[in-house]
Amino acid sequence: MSVSSDHPYSPAKRVGDHIYVSGALSVDKNYEPVSGRREALDAALARMTERLATADGTVDDVVKLTYFVTDLSLREEANEQFEEHFAQARPARTFVEASALPYGATVEIDAIAYVGER
Repeated sequence: MSVSSDHPYSPAKRVGDHIYVSGALSVDKNYEPVSGRREALDAALARMTERLATADGTVDDVVKLTYFVTDLSLREEANEQFEEHFAQARPARTFVEASALPYGATVEIDAIAYVGER
C-alpha cells in the first residue's frame, strides 16, 4: 500500500530492532469487507503478516498483537487462530471491541515485532 491522503501512514515501520505494524483490516484488495467470522480473522492476520514482511519481519518475530473487533464473540475463533499461527512463541495480545472499523471491516490487527537477538 502506498501512502495517500486516505492512508497517510506507513504500513510497517522498523525502528532499530523493532517493527511497528499499522492496523490491518479484514478487507480484500479492493477494500471490500471479507465475510465470514474466521475468514475475516484470517484476512486481517494475512494483511498484518504482509505488512510485517515489508519491514523484513515474520510472525515468529511478533511480541505483541492487538485485535480490534466489532463483535467480542469472535474471541473463541481468534483464540483458535492464535494457537494455530503462534504455536511456538506466543506473543502478548489484547482483544478489544470497537463500535466500527474502516471500510466496514469486522477485524483489525496491529502488531509489534522484535527482530534483534533473543
